[in-house]
Amino acid sequence: MENKFHTKFQKQFGNFSYAQSFVGLFAAFATLGLDVIVIRELVKDESRRDELIGTAFWLKLLGALGVLIGLAIAVNFTSNDSYTNSLVFIIASATIFQSFNVVDMYFQSKVLSKYVVYVNVFSLLLSSIIKIALILNEASLIAFAWVILFDSFILASGFIYFYLNNRRHSEQPVRHFVSDIGAIFAWKFNKSTALSLLKDSWPLIFMGVVVTIYTKLDQIMIKEMMSSEAVGQYAAAVRISEAWYFIPMVIASSLFPAIINGKKQSEVIYHTRLQNLYDLMVWMSIAIALPMTFMSDWVINLLYGAQYNQAGGVLMIHIWTGLNLSIGIVWGKWIISENKQIISLYGYTLGIFVNIFLNYMLIKEYGIQGAAFATLITHFSISILIYLCYQPKVTFSLLFKSFFIILKR
Repeated sequence: MENKFHTKFQKQFGNFSYAQSFVGLFAAFATLGLDVIVIRELVKDESRRDELIGTAFWLKLLGALGVLIGLAIAVNFTSNDSYTNSLVFIIASATIFQSFNVVDMYFQSKVLSKYVVYVNVFSLLLSSIIKIALILNEASLIAFAWVILFDSFILASGFIYFYLNNRRHSEQPVRHFVSDIGAIFAWKFNKSTALSLLKDSWPLIFMGVVVTIYTKLDQIMIKEMMSSEAVGQYAAAVRISEAWYFIPMVIASSLFPAIINGKKQSEVIYHTRLQNLYDLMVWMSIAIALPMTFMSDWVINLLYGAQYNQAGGVLMIHIWTGLNLSIGIVWGKWIISENKQIISLYGYTLGIFVNIFLNYMLIKEYGIQGAAFATLITHFSISILIYLCYQPKVTFSLLFKSFFIILKR
Protein backbone atom coordinates (compact mmCIF):
# COMPACT_ATOMS: atom_id res chain seq x y z
CA MET A 1 0.00 0.00 0.00
CA GLU A 2 2.81 2.41 0.92
CA ASN A 3 4.65 1.69 -2.33
CA LYS A 4 1.47 2.41 -4.30
CA PHE A 5 1.12 5.72 -2.47
CA HIS A 6 4.70 6.72 -3.23
CA THR A 7 4.31 5.70 -6.88
CA LYS A 8 1.11 7.75 -7.15
CA PHE A 9 2.81 10.74 -5.52
CA GLN A 10 5.80 10.50 -7.86
CA LYS A 11 3.46 10.30 -10.84
CA GLN A 12 1.54 13.41 -9.69
CA PHE A 13 4.79 15.26 -8.99
CA GLY A 14 6.01 14.20 -12.42
CA ASN A 15 2.81 15.43 -14.13
CA PHE A 16 3.03 18.76 -12.33
CA SER A 17 6.71 19.19 -13.25
CA TYR A 18 5.89 18.23 -16.83
CA ALA A 19 3.16 20.90 -16.99
CA GLN A 20 5.58 23.53 -15.67
CA SER A 21 8.25 22.47 -18.16
CA PHE A 22 5.76 22.50 -21.05
CA VAL A 23 4.67 26.02 -20.14
CA GLY A 24 8.33 27.01 -19.77
CA LEU A 25 8.96 26.16 -23.43
CA PHE A 26 6.55 28.95 -24.41
CA ALA A 27 6.91 31.36 -21.47
CA ALA A 28 10.27 32.63 -22.74
CA PHE A 29 8.36 34.46 -25.48
CA ALA A 30 6.43 36.44 -22.86
CA THR A 31 9.59 38.18 -21.58
CA LEU A 32 10.59 39.16 -25.14
CA GLY A 33 14.20 39.39 -23.90
CA LEU A 34 13.45 42.94 -22.76
CA ASP A 35 14.63 42.91 -19.15
CA VAL A 36 18.34 43.65 -19.49
CA ILE A 37 17.79 45.88 -22.53
CA VAL A 38 15.34 48.09 -20.63
CA ILE A 39 17.67 48.20 -17.60
CA ARG A 40 20.53 49.27 -19.84
CA GLU A 41 18.44 52.06 -21.37
CA LEU A 42 17.17 53.24 -17.96
CA VAL A 43 20.75 53.51 -16.71
CA LYS A 44 21.66 55.55 -19.77
CA ASP A 45 18.68 57.94 -19.56
CA GLU A 46 16.30 57.82 -16.58
CA SER A 47 14.25 60.71 -17.98
CA ARG A 48 12.67 58.16 -20.35
CA ARG A 49 11.44 56.05 -17.42
CA ASP A 50 7.69 56.16 -18.08
CA GLU A 51 8.18 55.65 -21.80
CA LEU A 52 10.56 52.69 -21.39
CA ILE A 53 8.61 51.00 -18.59
CA GLY A 54 5.26 51.58 -20.28
CA THR A 55 6.42 50.28 -23.65
CA ALA A 56 8.01 47.21 -22.05
CA PHE A 57 4.84 46.55 -20.02
CA TRP A 58 2.53 46.50 -23.02
CA LEU A 59 4.97 44.43 -25.06
CA LYS A 60 5.19 41.88 -22.24
CA LEU A 61 1.42 41.78 -21.89
CA LEU A 62 1.02 41.10 -25.61
CA GLY A 63 3.73 38.45 -25.29
CA ALA A 64 1.80 36.76 -22.45
CA LEU A 65 -1.37 36.65 -24.54
CA GLY A 66 0.67 35.21 -27.40
CA VAL A 67 1.92 32.46 -25.08
CA LEU A 68 -1.63 31.43 -24.17
CA ILE A 69 -2.62 31.32 -27.84
CA GLY A 70 0.50 29.30 -28.68
CA LEU A 71 -0.24 26.80 -25.91
CA ALA A 72 -3.85 26.44 -27.08
CA ILE A 73 -2.50 25.31 -30.43
CA ALA A 74 0.41 23.22 -29.11
CA VAL A 75 -1.59 21.02 -26.71
CA ASN A 76 -3.44 19.58 -29.69
CA PHE A 77 -0.18 17.91 -30.78
CA THR A 78 0.49 16.23 -27.42
CA SER A 79 -0.86 13.13 -25.71
CA ASN A 80 -1.94 15.19 -22.67
CA ASP A 81 -5.28 14.46 -21.05
CA SER A 82 -7.70 17.28 -20.16
CA TYR A 83 -6.50 17.36 -16.53
CA THR A 84 -2.88 17.95 -17.59
CA ASN A 85 -3.99 20.64 -20.04
CA SER A 86 -5.88 22.38 -17.22
CA LEU A 87 -2.64 22.45 -15.21
CA VAL A 88 -0.82 23.90 -18.22
CA PHE A 89 -3.26 26.77 -18.79
CA ILE A 90 -3.60 27.75 -15.12
CA ILE A 91 0.19 27.87 -14.74
CA ALA A 92 0.58 29.73 -18.05
CA SER A 93 -1.89 32.42 -16.96
CA ALA A 94 0.73 33.61 -14.47
CA THR A 95 2.65 35.18 -17.39
CA ILE A 96 -0.03 37.89 -17.60
CA PHE A 97 0.78 39.20 -14.12
CA GLN A 98 4.49 38.85 -14.83
CA SER A 99 4.13 41.85 -17.15
CA PHE A 100 4.42 43.96 -14.00
CA ASN A 101 8.01 42.76 -13.61
CA VAL A 102 8.89 45.94 -15.49
CA VAL A 103 8.98 47.52 -12.03
CA ASP A 104 11.78 45.09 -11.17
CA MET A 105 13.73 46.50 -14.15
CA TYR A 106 13.35 50.02 -12.80
CA PHE A 107 14.54 49.04 -9.31
CA GLN A 108 17.54 47.19 -10.76
CA SER A 109 18.53 50.24 -12.81
CA LYS A 110 18.44 52.30 -9.60
CA VAL A 111 20.28 49.58 -7.61
CA LEU A 112 17.21 49.24 -5.37
CA SER A 113 16.89 45.49 -5.49
CA LYS A 114 16.01 45.44 -1.80
CA TYR A 115 12.38 46.19 -2.73
CA VAL A 116 12.35 43.23 -5.11
CA VAL A 117 13.72 41.06 -2.30
CA TYR A 118 11.00 42.26 0.09
CA VAL A 119 8.28 41.34 -2.41
CA ASN A 120 9.79 37.95 -3.23
CA VAL A 121 10.31 37.01 0.42
CA PHE A 122 6.74 37.95 1.33
CA SER A 123 5.38 36.04 -1.66
CA LEU A 124 7.51 33.00 -0.79
CA LEU A 125 6.35 32.95 2.83
CA LEU A 126 2.68 33.35 1.92
CA SER A 127 2.96 30.75 -0.82
CA SER A 128 4.71 28.28 1.50
CA ILE A 129 1.98 28.62 4.13
CA ILE A 130 -0.72 28.01 1.52
CA LYS A 131 1.14 25.01 0.06
CA ILE A 132 1.61 23.45 3.50
CA ALA A 133 -2.12 23.85 4.15
CA LEU A 134 -2.91 22.23 0.80
CA ILE A 135 -0.57 19.31 1.51
CA LEU A 136 -2.11 18.74 4.93
CA ASN A 137 -5.56 18.72 3.34
CA GLU A 138 -4.42 16.46 0.48
CA ALA A 139 -5.49 19.00 -2.12
CA SER A 140 -5.46 18.23 -5.85
CA LEU A 141 -2.72 19.30 -8.26
CA ILE A 142 -5.09 21.90 -9.68
CA ALA A 143 -5.02 23.70 -6.32
CA PHE A 144 -1.21 23.90 -6.48
CA ALA A 145 -1.42 25.28 -10.01
CA TRP A 146 -3.73 28.02 -8.73
CA VAL A 147 -1.11 28.83 -6.07
CA ILE A 148 1.42 29.55 -8.84
CA LEU A 149 -1.06 31.95 -10.44
CA PHE A 150 -1.76 33.52 -7.04
CA ASP A 151 1.99 33.96 -6.46
CA SER A 152 2.33 35.96 -9.65
CA PHE A 153 -0.61 38.16 -8.61
CA ILE A 154 0.97 38.85 -5.20
CA LEU A 155 4.31 39.68 -6.83
CA ALA A 156 2.64 42.06 -9.27
CA SER A 157 0.75 43.77 -6.41
CA GLY A 158 3.95 44.07 -4.38
CA PHE A 159 5.86 45.56 -7.28
CA ILE A 160 3.15 48.17 -7.85
CA TYR A 161 3.03 49.05 -4.14
CA PHE A 162 6.78 49.63 -3.81
CA TYR A 163 6.96 51.47 -7.13
CA LEU A 164 4.29 53.94 -6.03
CA ASN A 165 5.75 54.21 -2.53
CA ASN A 166 9.23 54.92 -3.92
CA ARG A 167 7.82 57.48 -6.34
CA ARG A 168 5.94 59.16 -3.51
CA HIS A 169 9.10 59.69 -1.48
CA SER A 170 11.58 60.43 -4.25
CA GLU A 171 9.55 62.86 -6.36
CA GLN A 172 6.79 65.37 -5.84
CA PRO A 173 4.60 64.02 -3.01
CA VAL A 174 1.65 62.02 -4.26
CA ARG A 175 -1.09 62.21 -1.65
CA HIS A 176 -4.15 60.82 -3.33
CA PHE A 177 -5.15 57.34 -4.45
CA VAL A 178 -6.23 58.70 -7.83
CA SER A 179 -2.81 60.27 -8.31
CA ASP A 180 -1.14 57.01 -7.35
CA ILE A 181 -3.10 55.10 -9.96
CA GLY A 182 -2.33 57.88 -12.39
CA ALA A 183 1.36 57.12 -11.96
CA ILE A 184 0.74 53.70 -13.47
CA PHE A 185 -1.25 55.18 -16.33
CA ALA A 186 1.64 57.57 -16.92
CA TRP A 187 3.47 54.62 -18.41
CA LYS A 188 3.48 55.41 -22.09
CA PHE A 189 3.59 53.10 -25.10
CA ASN A 190 5.83 54.47 -27.81
CA LYS A 191 5.90 52.68 -31.15
CA SER A 192 9.40 53.81 -32.11
CA THR A 193 10.72 52.86 -28.66
CA ALA A 194 9.05 49.45 -28.98
CA LEU A 195 10.72 48.85 -32.35
CA SER A 196 14.07 50.00 -30.96
CA LEU A 197 13.80 47.69 -27.92
CA LEU A 198 12.74 44.72 -30.03
CA LYS A 199 15.58 45.39 -32.47
CA ASP A 200 18.05 44.94 -29.64
CA SER A 201 16.17 42.20 -27.82
CA TRP A 202 15.12 39.84 -30.61
CA PRO A 203 18.29 37.71 -30.31
CA LEU A 204 17.59 37.46 -26.57
CA ILE A 205 14.00 36.36 -27.27
CA PHE A 206 15.21 33.42 -29.29
CA MET A 207 18.09 32.80 -26.90
CA GLY A 208 15.61 32.62 -24.03
CA VAL A 209 13.49 30.16 -25.98
CA VAL A 210 16.51 28.07 -26.89
CA VAL A 211 17.88 28.02 -23.33
CA THR A 212 14.43 27.10 -22.02
CA ILE A 213 14.17 24.28 -24.54
CA TYR A 214 17.34 22.57 -23.46
CA THR A 215 16.71 23.13 -19.76
CA LYS A 216 13.08 21.91 -19.89
CA LEU A 217 13.22 19.49 -22.79
CA ASP A 218 14.90 16.84 -20.65
CA GLN A 219 11.79 16.40 -18.48
CA ILE A 220 9.50 16.27 -21.49
CA MET A 221 11.69 13.64 -23.19
CA ILE A 222 11.90 11.61 -19.97
CA LYS A 223 8.10 11.51 -19.83
CA GLU A 224 7.82 10.44 -23.46
CA MET A 225 10.68 7.89 -23.31
CA MET A 226 10.20 6.62 -19.75
CA SER A 227 7.32 7.59 -17.42
CA SER A 228 5.79 10.29 -15.22
CA GLU A 229 7.35 8.58 -12.19
CA ALA A 230 10.80 9.01 -13.76
CA VAL A 231 10.04 12.70 -14.33
CA GLY A 232 9.18 12.96 -10.62
CA GLN A 233 12.54 11.44 -9.64
CA TYR A 234 14.43 13.72 -12.02
CA ALA A 235 12.46 16.84 -11.09
CA ALA A 236 13.13 16.26 -7.38
CA ALA A 237 16.88 16.49 -8.01
CA VAL A 238 16.60 19.45 -10.39
CA ARG A 239 14.52 21.42 -7.87
CA ILE A 240 17.37 21.18 -5.35
CA SER A 241 20.04 21.83 -7.97
CA GLU A 242 18.29 25.00 -9.16
CA ALA A 243 17.19 26.22 -5.72
CA TRP A 244 20.11 28.63 -5.39
CA TYR A 245 20.06 30.02 -8.96
CA PHE A 246 18.34 33.19 -7.82
CA ILE A 247 21.50 34.20 -5.90
CA PRO A 248 23.82 34.75 -8.91
CA MET A 249 20.92 36.35 -10.77
CA VAL A 250 20.29 38.86 -7.98
CA ILE A 251 24.01 39.60 -7.58
CA ALA A 252 24.56 40.13 -11.30
CA SER A 253 21.39 42.21 -11.68
CA SER A 254 22.41 44.42 -8.75
CA LEU A 255 25.90 44.99 -10.18
CA PHE A 256 24.87 45.39 -13.82
CA PRO A 257 24.36 49.18 -13.55
CA ALA A 258 27.83 49.50 -11.96
CA ILE A 259 29.35 47.54 -14.84
CA ILE A 260 27.69 49.81 -17.42
CA ASN A 261 28.84 52.90 -15.53
CA GLY A 262 32.35 51.41 -15.30
CA LYS A 263 32.45 51.18 -19.07
CA LYS A 264 31.62 54.88 -19.27
CA GLN A 265 34.57 55.71 -17.01
CA SER A 266 37.38 53.57 -18.47
CA GLU A 267 38.21 50.14 -19.85
CA VAL A 268 40.33 49.39 -16.79
CA ILE A 269 37.45 49.98 -14.37
CA TYR A 270 35.07 48.11 -16.69
CA HIS A 271 37.28 45.02 -16.88
CA THR A 272 38.13 45.13 -13.18
CA ARG A 273 34.45 45.02 -12.26
CA LEU A 274 33.84 42.18 -14.72
CA GLN A 275 36.81 40.28 -13.26
CA ASN A 276 35.52 40.67 -9.71
CA LEU A 277 32.09 39.44 -10.78
CA TYR A 278 33.60 36.43 -12.56
CA ASP A 279 35.67 35.59 -9.47
CA LEU A 280 32.64 35.72 -7.21
CA MET A 281 30.43 33.64 -9.51
CA VAL A 282 32.99 30.92 -10.23
CA TRP A 283 34.04 30.26 -6.66
CA MET A 284 30.57 30.60 -5.21
CA SER A 285 29.38 27.95 -7.68
CA ILE A 286 32.27 25.60 -6.89
CA ALA A 287 31.71 26.06 -3.15
CA ILE A 288 28.10 24.89 -3.61
CA ALA A 289 28.64 22.14 -6.20
CA LEU A 290 31.65 20.39 -4.66
CA PRO A 291 30.15 19.35 -1.30
CA MET A 292 26.78 18.60 -2.91
CA THR A 293 28.52 16.10 -5.20
CA PHE A 294 29.40 13.95 -2.21
CA MET A 295 26.25 14.67 -0.17
CA SER A 296 23.64 14.27 -2.90
CA ASP A 297 22.20 10.93 -1.74
CA TRP A 298 22.01 12.13 1.86
CA VAL A 299 20.31 15.40 0.84
CA ILE A 300 17.73 13.62 -1.33
CA ASN A 301 16.96 11.09 1.40
CA LEU A 302 16.60 13.89 3.97
CA LEU A 303 14.27 16.04 1.87
CA TYR A 304 12.31 13.47 -0.12
CA GLY A 305 12.80 10.08 1.49
CA ALA A 306 14.22 6.73 0.39
CA GLN A 307 11.61 6.34 -2.39
CA TYR A 308 13.52 8.94 -4.42
CA ASN A 309 16.67 6.80 -4.46
CA GLN A 310 17.37 7.54 -8.16
CA ALA A 311 17.40 11.32 -7.66
CA GLY A 312 20.72 11.37 -5.80
CA GLY A 313 22.69 10.36 -8.88
CA VAL A 314 20.94 13.06 -10.90
CA LEU A 315 21.68 15.75 -8.31
CA MET A 316 25.38 14.76 -8.21
CA ILE A 317 25.64 15.54 -11.93
CA HIS A 318 23.12 18.34 -12.40
CA ILE A 319 24.49 20.51 -9.56
CA TRP A 320 27.50 21.39 -11.75
CA THR A 321 25.29 23.12 -14.31
CA GLY A 322 25.14 25.95 -11.76
CA LEU A 323 28.78 26.78 -12.50
CA ASN A 324 28.02 27.27 -16.16
CA LEU A 325 24.87 29.23 -15.33
CA SER A 326 26.81 31.64 -13.11
CA ILE A 327 29.49 32.18 -15.75
CA GLY A 328 26.78 32.59 -18.38
CA ILE A 329 25.07 35.30 -16.34
CA VAL A 330 28.26 37.37 -16.27
CA TRP A 331 28.87 36.71 -19.93
CA GLY A 332 25.28 37.74 -20.61
CA LYS A 333 25.90 41.08 -18.92
CA TRP A 334 28.96 41.55 -21.13
CA ILE A 335 27.05 40.96 -24.38
CA ILE A 336 24.32 43.39 -23.27
CA SER A 337 26.81 46.11 -22.34
CA GLU A 338 28.54 45.56 -25.71
CA ASN A 339 25.21 45.22 -27.58
CA LYS A 340 26.29 41.92 -29.13
CA GLN A 341 23.22 39.83 -28.39
CA ILE A 342 23.42 38.07 -31.75
CA ILE A 343 26.50 36.14 -30.59
CA SER A 344 24.55 34.19 -28.00
CA LEU A 345 21.83 33.30 -30.49
CA TYR A 346 24.23 31.37 -32.73
CA GLY A 347 25.67 29.28 -29.92
CA TYR A 348 22.43 28.50 -28.14
CA THR A 349 20.64 27.60 -31.37
CA LEU A 350 23.30 24.96 -31.97
CA GLY A 351 22.72 23.90 -28.36
CA ILE A 352 19.15 22.79 -29.14
CA PHE A 353 20.27 20.16 -31.63
CA VAL A 354 23.13 19.01 -29.40
CA ASN A 355 20.78 18.69 -26.43
CA ILE A 356 18.06 16.78 -28.31
CA PHE A 357 20.64 14.32 -29.67
CA LEU A 358 22.36 13.84 -26.30
CA ASN A 359 19.07 13.41 -24.43
CA TYR A 360 17.84 10.83 -26.91
CA MET A 361 21.06 8.80 -26.78
CA LEU A 362 21.84 9.11 -23.07
CA ILE A 363 18.29 8.65 -21.71
CA LYS A 364 18.04 5.39 -23.66
CA GLU A 365 21.34 4.22 -22.22
CA TYR A 366 21.43 5.67 -18.70
CA GLY A 367 17.87 6.77 -17.90
CA ILE A 368 17.37 9.95 -15.89
CA GLN A 369 21.09 10.24 -15.09
CA GLY A 370 21.67 10.33 -18.82
CA ALA A 371 19.37 13.37 -19.06
CA ALA A 372 21.45 15.11 -16.38
CA PHE A 373 24.65 14.33 -18.30
CA ALA A 374 23.04 15.64 -21.51
CA THR A 375 22.18 18.96 -19.85
CA LEU A 376 25.64 19.34 -18.32
CA ILE A 377 27.54 18.44 -21.49
CA THR A 378 25.37 20.72 -23.63
CA HIS A 379 25.83 23.71 -21.33
CA PHE A 380 29.59 23.45 -21.14
CA SER A 381 30.28 22.47 -24.75
CA ILE A 382 28.24 25.35 -26.17
CA SER A 383 29.73 27.85 -23.71
CA ILE A 384 33.29 26.79 -24.55
CA LEU A 385 32.52 27.02 -28.26
CA ILE A 386 31.09 30.52 -27.90
CA TYR A 387 34.03 31.69 -25.80
CA LEU A 388 36.61 30.31 -28.23
CA CYS A 389 34.88 31.65 -31.34
CA TYR A 390 33.41 34.98 -30.27
CA GLN A 391 34.86 36.28 -27.02
CA PRO A 392 37.74 38.76 -27.33
CA LYS A 393 40.96 37.66 -25.67
CA VAL A 394 40.66 40.16 -22.83
CA THR A 395 37.27 38.89 -21.59
CA PHE A 396 38.28 35.25 -22.08
CA SER A 397 41.34 35.91 -19.93
CA LEU A 398 39.08 37.31 -17.18
CA LEU A 399 37.26 33.99 -16.97
CA PHE A 400 40.50 32.02 -17.15
CA LYS A 401 41.99 34.02 -14.27
CA SER A 402 38.89 33.37 -12.17
CA PHE A 403 39.67 29.65 -12.17
CA PHE A 404 43.35 30.30 -11.50
CA ILE A 405 42.96 33.26 -9.23
CA ILE A 406 46.58 33.05 -8.07
CA LEU A 407 47.69 34.28 -11.51
CA LYS A 408 46.33 37.73 -10.66
CA ARG A 409 48.57 38.12 -7.65
